Amino acid sequence: MRLAFLGTPDFSVAVLKALVEAGHEIACAYSQPPAPRGRGQALRPSPVQAFAEEHGIAVRTPASMRDPAEVEGFRALGADAAVVVAFGQILPREVLEAPRLGSFNLHASLLPRWRGAAPIQRAIMAGDEVTGVEVMRMTEGLDEGPVLATATVRIGPLDTAGTLHDRLAGAAAELIVATLPAIEGGAAAETPQADDGVTYAKKIRPKEARLNWAKPGVEVDRKIRGLSPFPGAWFQLPTDKGPVRVKALLSAFEDADGAPGTVLDDRLLVACGEGAVRLLRVQREGKGPQDAETFLRGAPVAAGTQLG
Repeated sequence: MRLAFLGTPDFSVAVLKALVEAGHEIACAYSQPPAPRGRGQALRPSPVQAFAEEHGIAVRTPASMRDPAEVEGFRALGADAAVVVAFGQILPREVLEAPRLGSFNLHASLLPRWRGAAPIQRAIMAGDEVTGVEVMRMTEGLDEGPVLATATVRIGPLDTAGTLHDRLAGAAAELIVATLPAIEGGAAAETPQADDGVTYAKKIRPKEARLNWAKPGVEVDRKIRGLSPFPGAWFQLPTDKGPVRVKALLSAFEDADGAPGTVLDDRLLVACGEGAVRLLRVQREGKGPQDAETFLRGAPVAAGTQLG
């Protein structure tokens, strides 16, 4: 098929790569414009733009797909279908309806649960045991279109947003490649989403990342894993030179008691409002991620320490 592809982050690259390997013609790849990245904040292309350029695929990075010139350029591609994966813009009806067969989105949740921007993180933070990825025909509403295909993925007790992201990206790539022939042949059944069970995955805000040890340990553990690796839930560790910010990147809930924020042993077991969490992987400000054992060899944290 002749496809238009719209996506921006690493999650999208897995799908684009699979489409190329399956022999589909990518008429053009659309991505968000280059943005400041890294310590130097130099403008760098998105992962999708970088992949497309490396593979000789035409790329456009419009500031807005509502620009009449962009709409006309998109229509002129003569695409059979558009595949949209975490593009980062709301697409107008003129764009959605331009391809011959329509536009199809890969969304990383089991709709109608977790419509919106951060479904992977919110699923972990809510304690969901299963999630998935779905192929949805796009409409003007936010993730409201009918579903054509589903792949389910279980969420394990040590899953982070990062590990779940990678599994869902792989599932998404397999699912769209398997579904496109049915779309082309008119054999893909479209199931309207249920009216019940709608939830919204709001964008992660920086202020959410600070840990509150007074919360139940189960919630603290889910928050740590749901915000790992980015932006990273954090706390303050007291040192001789003052408090230092430390990100908690992996944890596990344990049944233990103590005053919230108190370190209960010499292996980073931290008391919460109910129960405790054991920190398994952390990152001190200005340093790289480390497993707890390595971190403690360089900076021991004694039992009784009160974390901020």
